[in-house]
Amino acid sequence: MAEELLREDDQQQIRARGVGEDDVRRQLAILRNPPPYTRLLRACAAGDGIRVLDEAEVATALAAHESAAAAGRFTCFVPASGAATRMFRALLSMLEREPQLDAVRLEQLVAGGDKDAREVQEVWISLARFAFVPALREVLARHGHDLDAAVRAGDVATVLDALLHEHGLDYASLPKGLLAFHRAAEGPRTACEEHLVDAASYARAADGAVRLHLTVSPQHLAGFRTLLARVQPEHERRLGARFTIAFSHQEPATDTVAVDLDGNPFRDADGRLLFRPGGHGALLDNLGRCGADLAYVKNIDNVVPDHLKGPVVHWKKVLGGLLAMLQAKIFAALRRLDESPDAAAVDAALALLRDELGIAPADGTAADLASRRDFARARLDRPLRVCGMVPCEGDPGGGPFWVRGRNGEASPQIVETAQIDATDPEQQAMLAGSTFFNPVDLACGLRNHRGEPFDLARHVDPEAVFISEKSSGGRKLRALERPGLWNGSMADWSTVFVAVPTATFNPVKTINDLLEPQHQPPTG
Repeated sequence: MAEELLREDDQQQIRARGVGEDDVRRQLAILRNPPPYTRLLRACAAGDGIRVLDEAEVATALAAHESAAAAGRFTCFVPASGAATRMFRALLSMLEREPQLDAVRLEQLVAGGDKDAREVQEVWISLARFAFVPALREVLARHGHDLDAAVRAGDVATVLDALLHEHGLDYASLPKGLLAFHRAAEGPRTACEEHLVDAASYARAADGAVRLHLTVSPQHLAGFRTLLARVQPEHERRLGARFTIAFSHQEPATDTVAVDLDGNPFRDADGRLLFRPGGHGALLDNLGRCGADLAYVKNIDNVVPDHLKGPVVHWKKVLGGLLAMLQAKIFAALRRLDESPDAAAVDAALALLRDELGIAPADGTAADLASRRDFARARLDRPLRVCGMVPCEGDPGGGPFWVRGRNGEASPQIVETAQIDATDPEQQAMLAGSTFFNPVDLACGLRNHRGEPFDLARHVDPEAVFISEKSSGGRKLRALERPGLWNGSMADWSTVFVAVPTATFNPVKTINDLLEPQHQPPTG
């Protein structure tokens, strides 16, 4: 068994990392015997798990948001530690294959149907449209090159090398938050700065205070601090805001072990256990410790320039307002159950669960008053999230589904494609027929009706892990990621899905995405 595969020196290594030994044994057991796939009941749809708000509901939510924001209840939580390497995959691949790449050779590769070359050519011919060009010009000049001359000469390799690597801008190694995404009136603006501007629009208190919490890698913390020291005073002056920005790291104790293809602990060349980052689900602890009352959660790369922020800000306020309203109703129901848990209080709490959260006792649940009261209290006294969902466009991916849990209850959940059995035609048909997609646009309530922070670890589905095949040192392995931050890590939260327009979802996954209209200055 997995327990017997750990040696004494393994246990010393585990303790030195701050990882729980029982947790490592559990991880090894899961890797040897993976849990079953998530079983979908059906895709959530408008009116069936997805709330479509009318004008009156929107207006009420906006008023609730204004009150909660003025009271300083919101914090913006931004996972910002991921490196941008995948954003530049095509460029890095092309430079590795063609270290002396020029425009003529690039055209030949494009004509031959090379997909990477086509992406690189789009970047090359549109170079002047990127916000990072002024910095690129400066770094090239420091090395004796003129950007305009290099472009005229078709010296693709020199320009891309200066953009991507350490002796230049080092964009391939930096986190996305430090990259210049957009051209603004005051100059190039990074993704991190766009979050400052956004937060000032929907998370500002009456006294001007705006709180953000960014999760960053330790090696990039200095870079974020340097950026903010340079730009924060001007943004505060221009926006009339006072930013309080906190940072945290993904703790090594959240890393996970790996196994070889025989299910044995994977060991490096020195015979030590290999630990790998546990995925974004490892940030659940950061979210729980950030001190927020109400928290907006949004990915670092989902930002737009100022002229397109209107819908983004509007719907953020709607989601936050709806969260505050629902939380107030839930808190009132829980207080009533605490003070006078009679049949009327229980019936009102169950009605709230049914009408607002889509939750009802599973078949066979005892119908006596005490059991109904315990069910209502247990299902209401948990973290709350309101999640924006955008209509699917193109190939469907992970999104909102009705799922039956281990306790027999049906609940709305965010499910990733990897959690769905690819060999089950019925399950795949549900995935293909889904009409909404998860853009990671959450408003979260992190405290209970007594004002205490929830223990978020108590509400994780430990079986909602991700197992993938990777390699290390040329050897294949099976890697484990913890339940995703907005999937299994929030499986036992109270959840409401709300339809929001696609204009609120503008991620930057590749450098070419920055050439899309939603990331460019207005025309005309």
